[in-house]
Amino acid sequence: MTRQELLEHCLNTYNTSPDYPFEEDFETTVMRHTDNRKWYAIVMNVSRRKFGFESDEVIDVVNLKLPTEMFGSFGAPDGVYPAYHMNKLHWISVLLPDAPDTIVKFLLNVSFEATKSKKKRAPTAK
Repeated sequence: MTRQELLEHCLNTYNTSPDYPFEEDFETTVMRHTDNRKWYAIVMNVSRRKFGFESDEVIDVVNLKLPTEMFGSFGAPDGVYPAYHMNKLHWISVLLPDAPDTIVKFLLNVSFEATKSKKKRAPTAK
């Protein structure tokens, strides 16, 4: 999946548009919920070397939030690594050129659900 395909998927599926919150950085893209403004994805250009490759090729990477019980379910063969530049206990990095589109879409949805506003429960009658 390309960066553009990911951004189009987010617009079509979650009705969210890219946000560029960093001054003078027009490459790093944040995808946010429209109601609570929480990030569910951040797309960056990162060198493959940061993920242990012997290459300086710069690729598109998306960081996504996962529930802790899902960690270990995906790995390098899926294009999934511990998060670059974020909390590795809650976030993963998905190398877009390496990950199958189905996995990217699935993990995007998991991250979207993990970061959405929690519904408040109505008080129970006593």
